[in-house]
Amino acid sequence: MNPHPYDAVDLFAPVAGIVVEEGRGALPFHLVHGESLVASAAWAAGEAGIDLLDQTVPWETVVEREVPLLLHDPLCPMTPPDFLRRCAERAAVEDRVVVGVRPVTDTVKEVHPVAGGDVVGATVDRDALVAVCSPVVLPAAVVADLLGAGGPLPTSDFVQLVTLLRQRYGAERVLLVEAPPEARRVASAADLPVLEALTDPR
Repeated sequence: MNPHPYDAVDLFAPVAGIVVEEGRGALPFHLVHGESLVASAAWAAGEAGIDLLDQTVPWETVVEREVPLLLHDPLCPMTPPDFLRRCAERAAVEDRVVVGVRPVTDTVKEVHPVAGGDVVGATVDRDALVAVCSPVVLPAAVVADLLGAGGPLPTSDFVQLVTLLRQRYGAERVLLVEAPPEARRVASAADLPVLEALTDPR
């Protein structure tokens, strides 16, 4: 069996983390397997050995820690702890932003605005697309650069954040890592039964 390329790292290196609830409405407080999404996400981060910070902690304090910062989306509540930890370790070792992504399986069409409405165009090649899920891990140097003036994060929307990070630091410094199926993001309460079926421990 070939080892993961990030197995040979310090599994005890400190990592800070925040479960980002902002901008997600009431959905993080819906239940999955009897627990709220936000509690499930926090549990996974704790199991991964992430030192979770309250969102009221001043950004200056986060920067002073000089450790990677893992941002976890509560709408990806069943992301496995080992995946969270591996992403955090890669960010620390490689000094790159590490982002969990999933393949796009839906058909995606181009839309062109015209007078009187939009026109649907060609089908986009799904192989060139990914869906951002969780986590987004900022290495310590990026934490200092991005939040050094006292924060806050430029946006709590992970897709917008990853786009900004790629623009600011270059695509080569933002590593996209395929997340396991359990890390899928829920967009509405209707997605929760699918996630529960996918992650049923029985």
